Amino acid sequence: MSLLTVRSAFASRAPAGGGRVFNPEVVVLAAMSNRTLRVNELVQRELSDILRKRYQSESVSMTITEVRVAPDLRDARVFVSIVGSAEKAEERLAWLRQKAPEIREELARRIVLKYLPKFEYLLDDSAVRGARILQVLDEIDHPKEKPDES
Repeated sequence: MSLLTVRSAFASRAPAGGGRVFNPEVVVLAAMSNRTLRVNELVQRELSDILRKRYQSESVSMTITEVRVAPDLRDARVFVSIVGSAEKAEERLAWLRQKAPEIREELARRIVLKYLPKFEYLLDDSAVRGARILQVLDEIDHPKEKPDES
C-alpha cells in the first residue's frame, strides 16, 4: 500500500476534538496487493497447464476458475469448475485432491516463491448458478404490448 493510499485513508476535515478521522473503506479497497493478484494469476495459469499436460485425459472436464492465495503465501484456495453431473464432479474433485501432492511438487519446480501455499480444492458452482439465473430470466413472461386505442 502506497503512502498516498494511507494518506487518503484519513478524512480531510478534522473532528471537533482535533486529529484526523480514519476511513476504513479506502484501506479495504487496497487490501489485496498487486503482488497477490499477480501470484493468484500465475498459480492459476501454472495449475491449468499442469493439468492440461500431465493429466490430460483425467482433467478434460475440469477448469481452474480462480485461485486465492493468502497474503502470507501459506494457504490458497483453488476453485475448480467441473462439467457433468454432481456425482462426476465429486469424483473428479476427489481425484484432484488425491493428486494434490504431485501437482504441488510440479508447481514448486515451475514457480519460485518464498513459501509455496498448501492448496485447498473447492468446487466452483458459479457457472451452474449463472445458468440457473439465465433459465429463470428466460421463463419470466414478458409484458404483452397493449393494442393501440384508436
